[in-house]
Order: sequence, then structure tokens, then C-alpha cells
Amino acid sequence: MNAAWIIAGFALRESLRRRVFLVVGLLTLAFLVLYGLGTWQLFDTVGEFDTPIEGVDARTVAGATILGLAMFATLFLGTILAVFLTLGAVRGDAERGLLQPILVRPVRRRTVLLGRFAAAAGVCAVYVIVVFLSATVITWAFSDWWPDRLVVPALQLAAAVAILAALSIGGSVVLASTANGIAVFMLFGAGLTAGLLGQIGEALGSHTLDRVAEIVSWALPFEALYQAALAALTTDTVGFTRLAIDLGPFGGAESAGPLLWPFAVAYLAALGAASTWAFARRDL
Repeated sequence: MNAAWIIAGFALRESLRRRVFLVVGLLTLAFLVLYGLGTWQLFDTVGEFDTPIEGVDARTVAGATILGLAMFATLFLGTILAVFLTLGAVRGDAERGLLQPILVRPVRRRTVLLGRFAAAAGVCAVYVIVVFLSATVITWAFSDWWPDRLVVPALQLAAAVAILAALSIGGSVVLASTANGIAVFMLFGAGLTAGLLGQIGEALGSHTLDRVAEIVSWALPFEALYQAALAALTTDTVGFTRLAIDLGPFGGAESAGPLLWPFAVAYLAALGAASTWAFARRDL
């Protein structure tokens, strides 16, 4: 375990040397400034409604919608960070001759994978939690609206980006860096498409589309976690206001139930086992 932490520290120092965190920090600051500007303008407009819709709290609808959009952007930015921290974690490092000096020492290959995962997942989890909480505070500052749940959606976003980091590390065992990055972003797009299919299926009353969306969301549980995080924002909201925000942005808000967390843990364990098996068979 100590070796895994040493490898994690090495991975983080390498990212600092490449100024990954500096670039991400500047871009994130720009995103939050733009989000604050958009939120200010949105609620300035909402406050000018002369004839509000009966039974619908426009402030709650606007707050849940804009924060839901921020959650999607946060997960997307976290995915970018996870991919760039891990896309060449195995094959890329092996081709550059960085892995061989480590593996000739008494360090198991699974320890290398665990260290790289701990570094990437830890950084990305903290990143998405901080960005989500920042967006929540910005939303509250301009609207006086606060989500029904805060801790749960933050943790679900962190778990979602950890799964994406694990997928990227697993892909780095068998794919070149560029191909791996493309593959992970396509999986992210597949999850997004599943959420949109669920929206369309619900609107059309299509059980087939609903079923397809549900299967894909569980096959790519970062999407199920994102949907559950969206649902948690307004879990206590009822009436016409609830109906107005049932379809969340970029994927329907859908609570997956108590099995989601155990399934996500089992999914990560299965990914780790498959990645370890593939790495053990790889000739470096």
C-alpha cells in the first residue's frame, strides 16, 4: 500500500511538472465567472416576471435548471481532467520507458494501477466537489435558492468521475494514449445519449427507449450517478414545480435507488480486476 501511495505521489508531481493543474485551474475560474454572469442575468430576468405561472415556483425551476447545467459542465470538466491524468498511464508510460524502471523493483503491477487510480480519482473527486459547491454558492448568492440535498449529489459526482478515471486507466493498458482518450470521451457521450433517450422515452411513453436508457445507464454507471445527483437537487420538491423540472438538463433526473452505490463499488472492483488481468498479460 505504501508503494501505491508513492506511485500516486509521483503521478501528481508529474502532472504538476506539466502544468496540468495550472491550466485546469485557470479554465475552471473562467467557467465559474461565466456561470456567475449567466446566473445573475437569469435571476434578474426571473425577478421581473409580472404574471408568474400558478403553482410553479419560477425561482426553484430556474435554480434547479441552471445548477443542473453546472453539474453537467462540472462532470465534463472532471472527465477531461481524469482523461489527461490517466490516458497514458500504462501503455504511454511503457512506450516512453517510464514503467520499466519501476517494475524491475519488487512492485506489483496491480500496485502501479492502484497508485495511478488513487492519484487521478482523488484529484478529480476533490475537483468536482469544489466546483459543484462553488456553483451552488454562486446560485444561492443571486437567487436565495438552495438545493434540497447538497452532500449526496456532490458525492455522486465524485463517484461518477472516479468511474471515468478507472475506465481511462483500464483503457490505457490496451490502447495508445490518443485512442484511449477518444474511447473514454465516446463512452461519456454514450452515457449522455442514454440520458437523452430516457427523456425522449418518457415524453413519448416509449417503454423500449426507457429500457434501453436504463440498461446503458447501469452499464455506464457514471451516467446513473449523474442522473441521481440531478434528482437529489429537488428531491423534496413537489407539485407543479416538480413536474416542471422532472426532465433535467443533458440527461433525465432519475433516482436509481439504494442499489446504485453497491453496484458502483462492484463495478469499480470489476474494472480493477479486469485491468490488472490485462496488465499482467502485457509484455513490456
